[in-house]
Amino acid sequence: MTGRRRKAAPIRGYGITGWSRAFVSVVEVGADHRHITGARRYFRDRHVDDLSIGEGSITSSVRGSQLDPFDVILRTRSVDADTVVGLLRTTGDVDDLLALARGEQPAGLGNLIAPTESADVESSCTCPDEAPRCIHVLATAFEVAAEIDRRPTTLLQVMGTDLPSLLAAAGGDSGSIDTAAAPQSGDVLPEDFYGDTVVLPPPPPFPAVDALTELEPAALRTALRVSGVPATQLAEAFDDLATFYAELKRRT
Repeated sequence: MTGRRRKAAPIRGYGITGWSRAFVSVVEVGADHRHITGARRYFRDRHVDDLSIGEGSITSSVRGSQLDPFDVILRTRSVDADTVVGLLRTTGDVDDLLALARGEQPAGLGNLIAPTESADVESSCTCPDEAPRCIHVLATAFEVAAEIDRRPTTLLQVMGTDLPSLLAAAGGDSGSIDTAAAPQSGDVLPEDFYGDTVVLPPPPPFPAVDALTELEPAALRTALRVSGVPATQLAEAFDDLATFYAELKRRT
C-alpha cells in the first residue's frame, strides 16, 4: 500500500517591503529572541484570528497556550493628512500620492507616515506575560506587516488616515500632482503600450537578518545531528554558527 505524501503548507512571510519592515522594526524593539521566535511560529501556524485594522487601532484574538484565546490591542500615533501633504510639498514629493495609488511604496511618503520609535505603537494583551511585547502582540504585528506587504494603503489606515484624505488635502495644490501620469479612461492603448521607455525604480535593499533567529531551533538541532554533530557538541556548533553569521553581516 502506497502512502500518500502530505501536501506542504505554503510558506508565509512578512516584512518583505520597506513600509512593512518599518512597522515591524518598531514593534520588535525590546522583544527578546524567545518572544520573536515564538511569535513567528504563531504567525506561520495562523494563530491570529479576527484581525481588525481600523484608523489608528488594531485588534485581534490569538490562540496561545491556554484554552481561551488572548485579546490583543495595538494603538498607534495618528498622522495628520494636512501636515503630511504640507511636508510632501516642502520636499517636492507630492507625486508620491499617485505612486501609492498605483500600489507602490514611495520612500518620501513612507518616512512621514511610518512609525519611527517603539512609543509610536502602544500594545496590550490579556495574557499574563509582563514582557514589553508578548508573543501574541508580536504575532499580531506580523499579520499587520503581511497586510502592508499586500496593500501599502494599510499602513495609512494603521496610522489613522487614508489615501482619500491625503488626496483631498493635496487637492488645492494645483499642478503638484501630475494627473497626466494617471491612466485616462479614454486611452484604450497608451502610446508606450509595452513600457519600453519606462524607467524602473532600483530594487529594494535586502534587509540584514539574524539567521539564527529566523531558523527554528528544533529544526536546526536536527539538521546539525544529521550532519554528524554529536549531541554533546550542539551548543558549540550553535556558537560557531553565530560567529559565522555575525561575520557575514559585518562584511555586508
